[in-house]
Amino acid sequence: MSSEIGIALNFNKISMASQKVLIIDDGKTIRMQVRDMLPKGAFEVLEAKDGVEGLTLIRQERPNLILLDFFMPRMNGWEVLEQMQAQPELKTIPLVVMSGRKQEVTERIPHLMEQLEFIEKPFEQKALIDAVKSAMAKARVKHSAAAQPQPIAPVAKAPVGDEVAALKAEIRALNEKTAKMQAEFDNLKKQMNQIMAFVKQRLN
Repeated sequence: MSSEIGIALNFNKISMASQKVLIIDDGKTIRMQVRDMLPKGAFEVLEAKDGVEGLTLIRQERPNLILLDFFMPRMNGWEVLEQMQAQPELKTIPLVVMSGRKQEVTERIPHLMEQLEFIEKPFEQKALIDAVKSAMAKARVKHSAAAQPQPIAPVAKAPVGDEVAALKAEIRALNEKTAKMQAEFDNLKKQMNQIMAFVKQRLN
């Protein structure tokens, strides 16, 4: 059994037949090399020479796997990623970013490195197949997480007994304050009446 056949058989254990893979790279030679490295018969291979063309094919064809060059004319790889992240139906597609400048890629999309797979150019067939497997595994995890219903936060129940006791205490305090104010008012009224009586007496 040749190494290529062995890789293809092993790869097909975790993939479905007749999947679409989209290779987005401005280099025709790279696209041809990647096409040749992929297991024969495992994919229907689509190609795009830049991000604009690639994004159109992503939306039209909904590929099962994307191999994306990061630095391209017209629309760069990170711009394609931004467009995909903005659409829930696209953000879970398995994706392998290809570039010879890993540090620049990491600096531009640090928040996405755990969700996709990166492969540094130039690469061998086994490295590409391993990257594809890893990208598919990460996409399954991401898809499962996206499909999980978000838990509804339980509504905190107020301690009814405590609230009633506090309300009763507040009412009692209010009643006591009202009674005190009424007593003060009555006392003031009595004093006023006494003063008025004294003034009338003096005037007479």
